[in-house]
Amino acid sequence: MSRYFALIDGNAGAYGVVFPDLPGCTAMGKTMDEALANAAESLRDWAEVTEEGGRKIPRPRNLEALRRDTEVKSALAAGAGLATVALVRESGRPIKANLSIDSGVLAAMDEEAQRRKLTRSAFVELLARTMLSKVA
Repeated sequence: MSRYFALIDGNAGAYGVVFPDLPGCTAMGKTMDEALANAAESLRDWAEVTEEGGRKIPRPRNLEALRRDTEVKSALAAGAGLATVALVRESGRPIKANLSIDSGVLAAMDEEAQRRKLTRSAFVELLARTMLSKVA
């Protein structure tokens, strides 16, 4: 799994996200959290379209290289923030996984999954997606 740096900027009610390493890959949202969640989706879709077009996805630059980029320097100086966004690819194929979880935690998860009308597997996937979309 690759993580790409994203620049996030804006004001309450309107935030934008750009990926300096991925031209044209952008997202927006009313809150920073929404913008970053949308950025994860945009990143996945951008990667898929890029590969379908026969092009390679650029490797993410490290933080030091990114900070030397004049456009990134300028955006940061103007108040943009820097976040990382994970590229989580979907295969469309479920796979069985054997997990060991504390029985009390599992009971709480099952109760919450039932409250949300989800299966245990769907709930675990939701938790994983949520955690993977969080800023590291």
